[in-house]
Amino acid sequence: MAAQKTPSYDPLTLEVVDLIGTVVARYHEEYEEAAAEHALTGAQARLLSLLSLEPLPMRRLAQKLKCEPSNVTGIVDRLEARGLAERRPDPSDRRVKLAAVTEEGRAVARSLRLSLRFAREPLAGLSREERVALRGLLLRMLDGSTGVADAAPTPT
Repeated sequence: MAAQKTPSYDPLTLEVVDLIGTVVARYHEEYEEAAAEHALTGAQARLLSLLSLEPLPMRRLAQKLKCEPSNVTGIVDRLEARGLAERRPDPSDRRVKLAAVTEEGRAVARSLRLSLRFAREPLAGLSREERVALRGLLLRMLDGSTGVADAAPTPT
């Protein structure tokens, strides 16, 4: 006999969905506050965070931010004016421009990441095994909804 799938409307599932929504809302609220402390919009902070990982073409940034490339151009323009980002040619295709973080931009992105206490402090109260289990469950959820999960960071 095949295992029955839990209906998506059972009370426990609905409670978990509500809790995830609350976590996401609180994360976004704190992220916006942290961005404002650096005189950035949330979109500017998210773009800066992405660029701190690697330089990216505008089209790829737009895909990651789920917005139009013209919006990304404006955001990069504003970050560039503040010395937090720059445009450079793509070494593999000089017709393509990459947006890249500057050293000052990298420092701001790091400061933003370190200022997000909402999730970090409660997570620190969990054991390493609990954090690994939570990461595994979240990755499973992502795999099920998008078909792909971005590379998981190594546990610390």
